[in-house]
Amino acid sequence: MEADVFEQVRESLQEFLTGKGLRRTVQREAIIEAAFGTTDHFTAEELLLKAKKIETSVSRATVYRTLPLLVESGMLRELDLGSDTKVYDPNFVEHPTHNHLICVDCHKIIEFEDTNMELLENCITRRLGFSPTNKAVTIEGHCDELKAKGTCRNHPPAKP
Repeated sequence: MEADVFEQVRESLQEFLTGKGLRRTVQREAIIEAAFGTTDHFTAEELLLKAKKIETSVSRATVYRTLPLLVESGMLRELDLGSDTKVYDPNFVEHPTHNHLICVDCHKIIEFEDTNMELLENCITRRLGFSPTNKAVTIEGHCDELKAKGTCRNHPPAKP
């Protein structure tokens, strides 16, 4: 994320937290820096590890209390990969209309944007008399790499 966009995110989040009566803490700052200092999707546990590298006093509890606030603020999106796996996507700030392809085997996530997809979503919602407040398309499938080779970077080889 570009430095100026990161500062805008930080300021917006601070206003959001202040509006909720929450104060600025070093731990929350570290979590925000870890969450928005990457374009990678991450789990809560991965965020904890990243935040601890920035500020060692960050606790698991603080991460788990802060994540819903970041999602509620609209700056971070939660993606449910099924089987109780949730990942967080920090890329909606700069790319608010992107969508996801998710491999059900290795959980690889590929982001894509397509003006045709946006046009189709708009046509469908208008035709059905619906005014969306949020749109997200997730397509699940099997990645070609795993299908072709029996393994991929994110999935160990099948055991005989």
